[in-house]
Amino acid sequence: MKHPIAMNLLVFGPEMDQNVLSELAFIAETGYQGIEIPIFNTDLAHWEAWKNEANRLGLQIFACGIAGPSENLISPDPAVRKAGLDYIKATIDIAAYLGSPYISGPIHSALGVFTGKPATEQEINWAVDGVTEAANYAAEKNITICLEYLNRFESYLVSCADELYALVGKINHPNVRIMYDTFHANIEEKNTSEALKRIADQTPHIQISESTRGILGQGQVDIRGLLLTLDELNYQGWIVVESFGMKLPAAHIWRKMFESERELIRESYRHLMSIG
Repeated sequence: MKHPIAMNLLVFGPEMDQNVLSELAFIAETGYQGIEIPIFNTDLAHWEAWKNEANRLGLQIFACGIAGPSENLISPDPAVRKAGLDYIKATIDIAAYLGSPYISGPIHSALGVFTGKPATEQEINWAVDGVTEAANYAAEKNITICLEYLNRFESYLVSCADELYALVGKINHPNVRIMYDTFHANIEEKNTSEALKRIADQTPHIQISESTRGILGQGQVDIRGLLLTLDELNYQGWIVVESFGMKLPAAHIWRKMFESERELIRESYRHLMSIG
């Protein structure tokens, strides 16, 4: 494998507690060189043990964030928009503390919130204003915001590569770029590799996730084709394995897709090694 690989910890569910912290050793032993941590707890003191353990194991940390209805940058309520900006700034502080170069994820708007209509010009402008202010703060901390588009069933502000690329172009800030996620691309793009090529100049971070959200290689995502595309693009960044199970209610997974988180972590790594 030409690229270093990290494991997203949402496979264990949303609570980053001692049980999850104790699994970092297994992730490192499997061969992963990094972890991606979801930042829901914005108490900086909570993350001291995580920083120490990752350093002990030699794991690079990446941070990701997910905005909920109460942190929606495109809400018509100014108080909610402010809460969204405050949340992003808090995740930036934690990313800087943990040594993550990025705070990535769909923080441009709220997960699972819909109006029943396409995004309006006003909503796009709210996103541009909010992310720009967050990016100015991120620049002070040497953090890059990597925005992620979700599929149409999870978000409506941006739901494909071209829409997100256009939004990042409107923001036009050196500390705002793109994270590409194969799960959403597999749903929304006519050709996932061609979509990636169109946004490659703004994409320093990649998540690989199966169509099932389960073990890599046991779904319909063309992972081998993606890796070939990354080689063609001379991609120099990390690959993050992002898989979810029944422990993450927001993923709406109601049937068991794998026997254990350790099986998923181990077999996904083996699959990447076998084709990379």
